Amino acid sequence: MAVKLLISATLRTFAGRKSEIVLEGSTVQEVLDRFTDEYPDAGKALFGDDRRLRPFVNVYVGGNNIDALDGLETKLEENDTVLLVPVIVGGAPEEGVISEERRKAVTLDDKEIDRYNKHLMLREIGVKGQKKLKAAKVLIAGLGGLGTPLVQYLAAAGVGTIGIVDFDEVSLTNLQSQVIHGTRDVNRPKTASAKDSIKAINPLIKVETYHIKLTEENIEEIIEDYDIVADATDNYKSRYLINDACVLLGKPLVFGAMYQFEGQVSVFDARRGPCFRCQFPSPPPKGLVPTCAESGVIGTLPGIIGSIQANEVLKLIIGGGESLIGEMFLFDTWNFTGRKLSVAKNENCPICGKNPTIYKIEEFDYEDFCGLKEDEEEVPVEGITPEDLADRIERGEPLTIVDVREPHERSISRFPNAVVIPIGQLARRQNELDPDMDTIFICREGKRSILAINTLREAGYKGPMYNLKGGMEAARDIIFSNEGGWL
Repeated sequence: MAVKLLISATLRTFAGRKSEIVLEGSTVQEVLDRFTDEYPDAGKALFGDDRRLRPFVNVYVGGNNIDALDGLETKLEENDTVLLVPVIVGGAPEEGVISEERRKAVTLDDKEIDRYNKHLMLREIGVKGQKKLKAAKVLIAGLGGLGTPLVQYLAAAGVGTIGIVDFDEVSLTNLQSQVIHGTRDVNRPKTASAKDSIKAINPLIKVETYHIKLTEENIEEIIEDYDIVADATDNYKSRYLINDACVLLGKPLVFGAMYQFEGQVSVFDARRGPCFRCQFPSPPPKGLVPTCAESGVIGTLPGIIGSIQANEVLKLIIGGGESLIGEMFLFDTWNFTGRKLSVAKNENCPICGKNPTIYKIEEFDYEDFCGLKEDEEEVPVEGITPEDLADRIERGEPLTIVDVREPHERSISRFPNAVVIPIGQLARRQNELDPDMDTIFICREGKRSILAINTLREAGYKGPMYNLKGGMEAARDIIFSNEGGWL
C-alpha cells in the first residue's frame, strides 16, 4: 500500500533534499526499510549500528508517536502519513502559575490601564490576568533569533520581571533575524543591547541581566526565583541542562527550536506531563545534524516560533488557555504547513520517570552526554591552520581537499579544486581518495569536518587526514583574499 513519508528539514540532506516521498509498506519498519534502501545515507542518520532507531529521532503516524503504538511494527493503512521528527497530553490548566495572593498584592495605575487596554478588554485576561502578568517572573535563556520576539512580546504584554541570559556579543550576522539588536549594538553584550530595547518598549517592567554561560554550577541558582523558563538556546548541552534544572525545581519550560524553514514549540512540565528528555532521550552524534549557524534560517521564522513561545508563556501565567503540555507544534514556513503531535511521558525517563537516576545537576556529565568531551581512547584529529594550508597551496604541494558542506553553503563560498563529498557518502566513496596523499577536510566552522575524519577512520581509511581549523570562516580572509572564491 502507498504511504506518504514526510521528512523534517534536518534529515533532508540524507534524502536528496526531498520533503516527502511516497513509499510502499504495511508497517513503519517496512516503509523505513524502503526509504533507507532508496537513500542509503539516511540509514546511518536514522539507525544505530544495532539497527535500532536512534533516540533523537521520533516517528509519528496520524499525529501519534509510534512509541505509544506498536513501535516500528505499527501497522499502516492506505494513504497514511509517516512523519520523521528529529531533535532539532494537551491540557487547559484551571489556574495560571501565579497564586491569588501574589495577584492581589499587585495594583495597576492609570498609565498601566491605558497601556494594557486591549488586554483588559479580553474576557480571558481582564484585570485579574493583567495583574498576574505584572506579578510574574520569566527567565529567557538565549537572546538570539527566538529570544528576540520572546523578550519583545513579553515586555509589551507587561510581564513584571524578565530575566535574560546570554554570554555572547552582538555580531553583524545576528542582525538578519535578531531584530532586538541594531547595527550600533555590534560588539556589545547581547544582554545590554536587549535590556535597552526592553526598556524602550516598556519602562515599567524590571529587567535582570545575566551576561554569563549557563553551567551546572550556576543554573539552579539563576532560575529558582522565576515562575517560568523559556528555552531559546541553540545547543544541545543547554537544552538538557535547562530541562533538568526545571524538572528538579518544578518549573514549567517553554521550548522552541528552529532549522532553516521549520520550527518546533512545546511546553514541558514534568509535574503534569513529559519533559524534554521524554521526547528526545539523547542528542544526535556531534556534527550529524547541522546547527542554524551552519545551515541558515529564514529571517521571519524566529519571529513566528518565538512569538508562539511567548504566547505559551502568557497562557501559563494567566491560566485558562489550552497549553502545549504533552504536545508539540511543528510549523514549516516555506510550505506553510503546521501540525500538532502528541508527546507522551516516558516512564523510563532518567529524570522524571518512575525510577529516576538524575537527582543533582552537578553530578551529571553534560559534556560527555552531548558528545562534547574527547574520548581518551579516540585518536585526536590533527588540524591544520588556514595559514599553513595557504602556504602549502602556494608551494604547489600535492593535496586533496574535501568539502563536506551543504550545497547552499558552497553556493556562497567555493573552495577552488575541492572534491565535494557529503559526510553520509564518505564511507562508500573512500576509494576516490588517495591514501598516499594528505587529505584536508573543510566545513564552515571546522566541526563537521572532524566528524568526517572520524567517519572515515571507522570505515577503515588509513591515509593521512587533517581538519581545517576554524573551517571556511577562519580561512576566507587568508586563502580567498585574492582567489575570488567568495561571492
